[in-house]
Amino acid sequence: MPVPAPRPAESSAAPSDGGLTLLVIEDDPGGALSGPEMAEMTCAAGKPVRIRTARNLTEAARLLTDDVHCILLDLALPSMETGAVGGGCGVAREASVAVATREPLDELDTLRQVLRLAPHQAVLALTAEADAERAAEAVRVGAQDYLFRDELDGRVLNRAIRYAVERKRADSAQRQLTETRLRAQENARLERGLLPNPLLAGSELKFAARYRPGRSRALLGGDFYDTVRTPDGTVHAMIGDVCGHGPDEAALGVELRIAWRALTLAGLCGDELLSTLQQVLEHERADEEIFATLCTVDISPDGDRAGMCLAGHPAPLLLRPGQAPGLLPQEGGGPALGLLPGARWPLHQVELGDVWSLMMYTDGLIEGRVGAGTRRLGQEGMIELIARQVKEGLAGEELLEAAVTEVRALNGGELTDDLAVLLLDRGAFAVPFDR
Repeated sequence: MPVPAPRPAESSAAPSDGGLTLLVIEDDPGGALSGPEMAEMTCAAGKPVRIRTARNLTEAARLLTDDVHCILLDLALPSMETGAVGGGCGVAREASVAVATREPLDELDTLRQVLRLAPHQAVLALTAEADAERAAEAVRVGAQDYLFRDELDGRVLNRAIRYAVERKRADSAQRQLTETRLRAQENARLERGLLPNPLLAGSELKFAARYRPGRSRALLGGDFYDTVRTPDGTVHAMIGDVCGHGPDEAALGVELRIAWRALTLAGLCGDELLSTLQQVLEHERADEEIFATLCTVDISPDGDRAGMCLAGHPAPLLLRPGQAPGLLPQEGGGPALGLLPGARWPLHQVELGDVWSLMMYTDGLIEGRVGAGTRRLGQEGMIELIARQVKEGLAGEELLEAAVTEVRALNGGELTDDLAVLLLDRGAFAVPFDR
């Protein structure tokens, strides 16, 4: 069983005089560190090494405070000690179990107990020169270094202590870096798996999307989108934005997207679907002030027209050959989800035509700055930007990539708000979506 540890710190604070604190664990008070060695250690290199001594692990546990940097353990210390840490638990129980079952403890068991007792302190193993093999094994078990008792003097010990402390700090830093990297990779895989995979098999529409979270080093923000094709041939597209930029908002956005997909595949649309989504939001949000804007578009099987619902969200941009890009009607929409109990969201029919591109976006695309001042790009600036890029021959993925890149450039760097934009194309450049 693990030895109880007295509130270990990640890193011990060095004394104000730049010295170090050494805890010596050996059962002979007149052992290797007695006499002149003590005096030499306390003033080596002009930086004192404070020494505490303990005869067993019980005493060591009492003396092991956050300002201890290194532990010198005599490997000759009996491993079957009866002086238990914490008043009869831990080491004593482990030893008593071994006696009862007649299973001898490992000869390095005391070292293992010390490593459990002091996971954040450097540990030096002290042994006889004739026992070099066990000393090397002690390092493999977890000690930073070993010293031979017969060759020990203040200079050697001073250097060994400082080397062990620095090596422990380096090992701890490397371990924390590895753990952080693994956590980041796991989070990236998790967030990447939560991004949508459009279900458009059998549709003639071409799909493209770009997504940029506002949170630093995140893959997922409070913006969300999705696109599915139901068995009747209708293509349903949605884009939304949960207020806020933290992980809670990102999680809520994922919940709303998944709920939208399930409800859409179950046959709901328009006001009925948004009313149900509002109930989901009200039950899942962490705060009653949290709300979400939403835009849904249901494109008819023939692709000529669509039904649109707006819940406090910017209207999509429609692009058609020979016509200036323009926004679909913004009037007549309903409030954002979560603002008004019992709200309604009317479904408006819009004509699309034979050849068209429909761009849906969140306000992260239009609220970036233009230059060093406070002026925002806005919907008019976005329309001009897209119109110019379309005239340059951009479409689909290239159009979205160029648009997002220019919006960031106008802002002078990364956008602080989440950004999502999707594009559905029907016409000469469209190809069947077979995913």
